Amino acid sequence: MNEKLIHAIKDYAKPIEELNDLNSLLQEIDQKKYVLLGEASHGTSEFYKMRAELSKKLIEEKGFTFLAVEGDWPACQQVNRYIKGFDQTHDNARDVLKSFNRWPTWMWANEEMAELIEWLKEYNQKQPKEKKVGFYGIDVYSLWESMDEIIKYLEKINFPQIETAKKAFACFEPFNRRPEKYGVSASFYSEGCHEEVIKLLTDISLNKNSFTDEEESSLNLEVNAIITANAENYYRTMVINDNESWNIRDRHMVEVINKLSEFYGSPAKGIIWEHNTHVGDARATDMADEGIVNVGQLLREQKGKDELFIVGFGTHRGTVIAADQWGVNLERMITPPAQAGSWEDAMHQAGPDDKLLIFDKENKHFFRQTIGHRAIGVVYNPRYEHYGNYVPSVISERYDAFIYINYTNALRPLEVEKIVL
Repeated sequence: MNEKLIHAIKDYAKPIEELNDLNSLLQEIDQKKYVLLGEASHGTSEFYKMRAELSKKLIEEKGFTFLAVEGDWPACQQVNRYIKGFDQTHDNARDVLKSFNRWPTWMWANEEMAELIEWLKEYNQKQPKEKKVGFYGIDVYSLWESMDEIIKYLEKINFPQIETAKKAFACFEPFNRRPEKYGVSASFYSEGCHEEVIKLLTDISLNKNSFTDEEESSLNLEVNAIITANAENYYRTMVINDNESWNIRDRHMVEVINKLSEFYGSPAKGIIWEHNTHVGDARATDMADEGIVNVGQLLREQKGKDELFIVGFGTHRGTVIAADQWGVNLERMITPPAQAGSWEDAMHQAGPDDKLLIFDKENKHFFRQTIGHRAIGVVYNPRYEHYGNYVPSVISERYDAFIYINYTNALRPLEVEKIVL
């Protein structure tokens, strides 16, 4: 283990013992317009709780206007409608979270999120309409759900070009809502729906000023059209080029973030919740060698580093919710001690306490070596994590700050009837 690195962590990291210990992070964020909050897994309770508390502070003390998460737009719209008072059908956050029925449901249908959503609703009830905080999903996977939403709304308003939407929808019908089946047909047999979805997106974009903004209907329609176009491209590309499909997905997420900023106008300030692999600048990892980009990199390039602040998260050991194969039931798994010589191991060696490390001009050079940094996905096998769960990273270039929780616990999932795709 690099003793200089451990000493640097000891010198510059600050202990986290209570929420007020995060105030120095709030001071560093200052007036930035975008704060990206990562996570080292999609199944760790402390990551969600810490991000929730930071988000509350950013909303109350810094005037942030929307929360954008690595989730499906249609399901997150149910949350958005609930916290903004548009939805009168759900009595509580747990009922709303049943909208997240696509595997892995636990990412958003969990007790930790239920608590935050109730807080957001209560906060919004005290605000005028223009200051209510929004909650949005920025991922690309909801192709069929987004098309359902488009058809439903266009039929409701008797949109003249409804046939364009129905033609696009009909094109996808033979694939039985199975993205892998569509991807193979579109990539290898030229049996795709690319022209249909581009025509749909064009029609909606050209007519967007004619759609009502009541209950954010115009935004909802436009983003669902963007999802339809980008998801078609994603699934068509996924079967032949995994790296490029990743790029399509992350470019899509940035496109939606920009749409949200446009919708909220000059007061727009966004909090983005995603995995470290999306928020931490890809140029500071081996992803760059593969031509892979991500949200953190793209936003830094578009907005400039002065406009955003990226916070990575990590842990040394504990428990986590994940599955050992795609689509199977979740498990509460052991997160083994971090690999010797990794970033998480160095943080642990510097003291087994929770800590915050802010990278600045004074200390960045101490953390510029390339080091393995643990990443746990929704599919995970602790026995084999040393073979593929560590991303070579320059930590002080990848993030602006890092929150380390020495021992973490698994999320508390809600019971949701799931759909596996």
